[in-house]
Amino acid sequence: MSLGLPLAAASRPAAPQRSSCRDLTADDATAGWDLRGKLALVTGCNSGIGFETMRVLAKRGAHVLGAARTLQKAQTACSRVVGETTPLTVELTDFASMESAAGKVAALGRPLDMLICNAGVMSPPQRTLSHGVELQFAVNHLGHFFLVDRLLGQVTAAPDGRIVVLSSELHRRAPAQGIKFDDLAWEADDYDGFVAYAHSKLANVLFTRELSRRLAATNASANAVHPGVIKTNLVRHMPESVQAGDWDDRNVAQGATTSCYVAGDPSLRGVSGYYFTDCNAVEPSELALDDMAAKRLWSVSEELVAAASA
Repeated sequence: MSLGLPLAAASRPAAPQRSSCRDLTADDATAGWDLRGKLALVTGCNSGIGFETMRVLAKRGAHVLGAARTLQKAQTACSRVVGETTPLTVELTDFASMESAAGKVAALGRPLDMLICNAGVMSPPQRTLSHGVELQFAVNHLGHFFLVDRLLGQVTAAPDGRIVVLSSELHRRAPAQGIKFDDLAWEADDYDGFVAYAHSKLANVLFTRELSRRLAATNASANAVHPGVIKTNLVRHMPESVQAGDWDDRNVAQGATTSCYVAGDPSLRGVSGYYFTDCNAVEPSELALDDMAAKRLWSVSEELVAAASA
């Protein structure tokens, strides 16, 4: 199977192929890096892969803005990290919160070298709405769409600005029609939290694809990543039988590896529009390669954000 080219055009560098980093920790994969002088923002920094990503980037010298739903959670996480960190409140269902956070980032007067959209929610047991759409779509996609939009100027001001959006191999389990443009509230079908999560993860890949196209004339890049099937706090809403089932034999330290690699490895300068797993670009689902759906998702997201922010 040929790897789908990024929509940003063939002039963009191809993603280099390397040995799988499946068994490497993020510490291993970033050994020797010097990120001093770089500014990063990680959402969902308070636990799991987000915390480990923040910890490792700070260890390598980056100033990391650790974003969590509450300032207390962000402060607690940052206090546990060796290196330069700044806590930040980012509630992905609250556009005022994200607007305020973006203002604080802008006040630093620095380019944003790495924006890692890590936070998310998975499989709530009941259908819940936020801004008129299903909660997982609102948090996992729409909130990060808004945050990226507000910070895009600072990312493109960086010599090698990178946006990393955490998706999942579960994007392959999205509904057969792809994004449910006519029913983003999931009113017409029986709600299945797992399928709705997959739906939101498909949105992550499509968003990254269209974002990459829009960044083609800049030095910035955007890529989606699958961190692995790692048991973290994200699965707290899953049934106990699932939580107790088989998981990857990897830990959180290994789950953060691909995020850190795509965010900072020098070999990926200019590489954009791809979907990474185990530190290599792989073919996403056919639905995730639908450029028309990616453009439509962007337009619909703009409309939803405008309505919610009015």
